[in-house]
Amino acid sequence: MLTLNDITYRLGERLLLDHTGAAIPDGARVGFVGRNGTGKTTLFKIITGDLGTESGNISLPKGRRIGGVAQEAPGGPETLIEVVLAADTERTALMTEAETATDPHRIAEIGTRLADIGAHSAPARAAMVLHGLGFNEEAQQRPCSDFSGGWRMRVALAAVLFSEPDLLLLDEPTNYLDLEGTLWLYDYLERYPHTVIVISHDRELLDTSVDHIMHLDQGKLTLYRGGYSSFEKQRAEKQMQLARAKEKQDAERKHLQSFVDRFKAKATKARQAQSRVKRLEKMQTIAAIVDRDVQPFVFPGPEKPLSPPMIVLEDASAGYGERKVLSRLNLSLAPDDRIALLGSNGNGKSTFCKLIGGRLDAISGEMKKSSKLETAYFAQHQLDELRIEDTPVGHLRDLMPDAPEAKVRSKAAQIGFPASKADTPVKLLSGGEKARLMLGLATFHGPHLLILDEPTNHLDIDSRTALVTAINDYPGAVILVSHDRFLIEACADRLWLVGGGTVKNFDGDMDDYRTYVLGAAKAEKRGKPAPDASAKPKADERKEAATKRAAQGPLRQKLNLAEARIAKLTGLIEKVDAALANGAFAREPDKALQISRQRAELSEALAAAEEEWLLLGEELERA
Repeated sequence: MLTLNDITYRLGERLLLDHTGAAIPDGARVGFVGRNGTGKTTLFKIITGDLGTESGNISLPKGRRIGGVAQEAPGGPETLIEVVLAADTERTALMTEAETATDPHRIAEIGTRLADIGAHSAPARAAMVLHGLGFNEEAQQRPCSDFSGGWRMRVALAAVLFSEPDLLLLDEPTNYLDLEGTLWLYDYLERYPHTVIVISHDRELLDTSVDHIMHLDQGKLTLYRGGYSSFEKQRAEKQMQLARAKEKQDAERKHLQSFVDRFKAKATKARQAQSRVKRLEKMQTIAAIVDRDVQPFVFPGPEKPLSPPMIVLEDASAGYGERKVLSRLNLSLAPDDRIALLGSNGNGKSTFCKLIGGRLDAISGEMKKSSKLETAYFAQHQLDELRIEDTPVGHLRDLMPDAPEAKVRSKAAQIGFPASKADTPVKLLSGGEKARLMLGLATFHGPHLLILDEPTNHLDIDSRTALVTAINDYPGAVILVSHDRFLIEACADRLWLVGGGTVKNFDGDMDDYRTYVLGAAKAEKRGKPAPDASAKPKADERKEAATKRAAQGPLRQKLNLAEARIAKLTGLIEKVDAALANGAFAREPDKALQISRQRAELSEALAAAEEEWLLLGEELERA
């Protein structure tokens, strides 16, 4: 069992961990969640011993191995398979010793130990991990130096997964994976034989691959059983219970304080007043759970919609120079389409996005599109195009050269940079804030088509949820490339598969695609043809999912009305409590009794409103 005892850690003036702890059972698969910047990565460094603490300690049974992805990706002349095999240091050391050992007894010991750890099957296991993360047999024999930084990070991930440490620490492992690698990782972590803690904002991973959620909020760790959906429900219930308990405590405080204020100067009541002062001093304050609001994303739609089809491809091909990447493209795009592109990295998803977005011309065939079509394109590499010394206001001023300062700042606030945040240099913004700024700039003019290439990198779970809402509220067409399955399922109505040098419809849902990806990996490993991606007749289910999303609007409206009613009833109860506490009806017992009855009625109404709010929330979650 991993035990964190009374851990305190400060980063400058910020208190990241405040006398907190948790006990993680052996074999648990834990999703570690919390807002960006709260200290999750810092806690990993404390667990590995890279950082010390102000107080507390880490307890882990002796001999347990801790493993995490190396910060520096391998980049030497060693082949990928050699790098991964070397991660099992015991096997490497024993294999080296076996070549030079002469003592018969030692040779026997080495042979026995190598058999115990499955040393001879290690190359096959290493190849399986590499293949799952996107490296075919030919790529596994190439040197690391042949690959880009993102691909080398996959090799580093493969190495730590292959070594199977007793405690596996993963920090946002899906950030450098495509959807196919992410789906494979879900399956791998679900079957991981030891303890794993994974920092992730991927809801699907946190619902399918873990059995505990550890939440870091306001310096405190709380461990919950179950996946992320269960965690959300448990936390909402805890929030409601704490709110009710705090309301009762606040009312009791007001009552006690009122007595003290009225009678502390009277000799006959002094002792009673003093006893109430002591009671107030001993009363432990109940701290309600405070959720920080996430600034919404807002994607303005076009002033005038276009007539369908917006784009038509007829036997078109695309590529670079004379090299064709995609061909046989026969597709059409309607003004309200929501399409997710599937397919492994390197198959041409970015090429297709550039073609549709007008950044590449068709090499052959025909691409017809409206002359009035406005397209917004967002990709992670565009963050490097931001001027690091400039501010959000400065970037917006380029798009609003004649607008007054107040209007520019109003627009900055609208895209998520209110007040002083609008004057913060880009170099001081977080990754999520840079992505928010780039999204705001890309969609500034109200496009007809929004192309989003991995928009969730650097966004926490709440920000990803806000992004889902913005995409679903956006009235134009969307083409989405993402490794976040939750985002795809929440936003896309159609799936297109990029592979085999073309793009075609995938007639199935994300469950079918996961089965297809894992089945293709197994088939390739056995030397058999991959399953047909178009053999999944699930179009009706996707239409039903789209209908369900459309039904969320009325539910949200009811939920907002319930919240407003709760706020109104709470305000009325506070006014009644204040009137009763200040003795306004001390000489009118009948009126005081009437007011007390009214308070009871208000309390019953509040309980009913809260129950309605919970039921509506559950219904919305199901929808």
